[in-house]
Amino acid sequence: MGLGILEDDKLETVPGDCFAKVPLDDRTARVLDDERPQEDYVNRDPNLKYDATGKILLVPQPSDDPNDPLNWPKWKRHSIVFILSLLSVIASTLSPLLAADTVSLAIYFQRTFTEMALLTGYHLLGVGLAGLLFVPSARIWGKRHLYLLGTIILIFSSAWGGANGKNYKSLLAARIFQGVGLAPFEALVNASVGDLYFVHERGTPMALTNLALFGGAFFTPVLVGRIATDMDYRWTFYFVAIFAGVMLPLVVLFVPETSFRREERFDIDTMGNIVRKPKQGQGVRLARQDEDVSSARALNEQEKTKARETAVKTAVQPSSPPPKATWLQSLKPTNGRKTDERYLHLLLRPFPLFVHPGILWACLIQGTLIGWTVMIGVVLAGVMFGPPLWFNELQTGYMYTGAFIGALLGFLIAGLLSDYSAKLLTRWNHGVYEPEFRMFLVIPQLIFGCAGLYGFGITASQPYRYGWFWPDFFFALEVVGMVCGAVSSALYVVDAHRDMSIEGFTCLLVFKNIFSFGLTFGGFNWLVQGHVRPVFTAIASVQVGICALTVPIYVLGKKNRSFFARHNIFFKISDWIADKLTFW
Repeated sequence: MGLGILEDDKLETVPGDCFAKVPLDDRTARVLDDERPQEDYVNRDPNLKYDATGKILLVPQPSDDPNDPLNWPKWKRHSIVFILSLLSVIASTLSPLLAADTVSLAIYFQRTFTEMALLTGYHLLGVGLAGLLFVPSARIWGKRHLYLLGTIILIFSSAWGGANGKNYKSLLAARIFQGVGLAPFEALVNASVGDLYFVHERGTPMALTNLALFGGAFFTPVLVGRIATDMDYRWTFYFVAIFAGVMLPLVVLFVPETSFRREERFDIDTMGNIVRKPKQGQGVRLARQDEDVSSARALNEQEKTKARETAVKTAVQPSSPPPKATWLQSLKPTNGRKTDERYLHLLLRPFPLFVHPGILWACLIQGTLIGWTVMIGVVLAGVMFGPPLWFNELQTGYMYTGAFIGALLGFLIAGLLSDYSAKLLTRWNHGVYEPEFRMFLVIPQLIFGCAGLYGFGITASQPYRYGWFWPDFFFALEVVGMVCGAVSSALYVVDAHRDMSIEGFTCLLVFKNIFSFGLTFGGFNWLVQGHVRPVFTAIASVQVGICALTVPIYVLGKKNRSFFARHNIFFKISDWIADKLTFW
């Protein structure tokens, strides 16, 4: 048992542990570089590719193809991420675009508060459904055509929203299309970081793209309140259309296709598919094996080791690379299929994963707090406008300053703790890494997120006593917890379930947007009938229960990964349905 995680006795190597447990001369493999003996660096396989220092194995292994994004110069990769991050900031402003204006727009359109909240709800529904459709398209034909399509949709839908002519249905349709335009950036930008960088390089670019998506969303109402007060709410739509229009040429000219059809043999795991040749006279054995393992088993393991070494050496042997694509060729929306899988098969695969324990846990940890943030937005718009504060659009928009600061603090805490905690727990576990160590970030989510929900309910229910500062303070705490949970769930999906990570992220995208959409339907009425404090006390208690689910998932995590590696019933079910639907 590794730090409370139950061991599995069915598989020698459980998915997710493949880069954690590898024989190194009768020693358990070390994940931390500073714990590896110096001889491990000297005796590395010369056929493999490492970074400039010679100490970090390049994962995945770059091919010899000059069109492989991993072979592009760093300035080119950095510029692509920078452009996509800017576009993500613009696109992420759309979800909270009306947060500060809900009450005034309800009066302007002569609609109920719930109907105005549904302008955001249906927008989120558009994000979820479009993401479900776009992800399989990205896997087959790449991401560039979706970035182009998303930017174009952002431009025309935002111009449409500003020119709605006081027509509620027209504005509602524009909001749905804005959700469709946002979907490619929310669903695919982080995946592009994985296309462009090796594993050891992804930390900073991934933090930048996530900050662009989350930070931009929380800072939007601050700007919107000022724009609506000084100009008109329609200019919030027009500015999005203008900025997206400025970014479109940059996407066309300087964001080539980042997806690359790399052979599976190059997609090695840092410590799993790479096994050093044992010293002469020593048998190879897994760290978990007993001391009295039989000689026949040892020989079998040596044969497996030689086979894996041969596969790796073959992966990096030079071959005749294709010619480098010209700049004009890189402007094409697509450059060929990236997989032979059928669209319908890929479309249906995420649905069964909603009952996968690990994926369902990630959906709950990430999606519920995002939904509760929507509920806080309802309170800010509905309660702060009334007595005793009588906030206007500008002051309500300024209330999101706390959320923006909370997002920054959340990313700072997650950035500092995510790798540090994993390394610390790995060291305590004698150098063996387990993906469940990523769940450590649920602790700050429990502390900050749940405290923020309880505190917000208490202070927002009595604005005459607590004023505006304390609700804003607890809003910031809730966002800190939300960000920590989002990072924890994303890292766990990547580390524990690589083979279904794309489908897993699709589940996260769909769940959080559908859940938030559902809250916009009844959120305001729920608050009116149940009152702010009891409702948020119930919400916070539910979140405590969701965080508590981490304990059984942590303890049984390895057994869970082993079971579904041996019985992948999820994709079998969805593929069987797809085959029946495409029998013709």
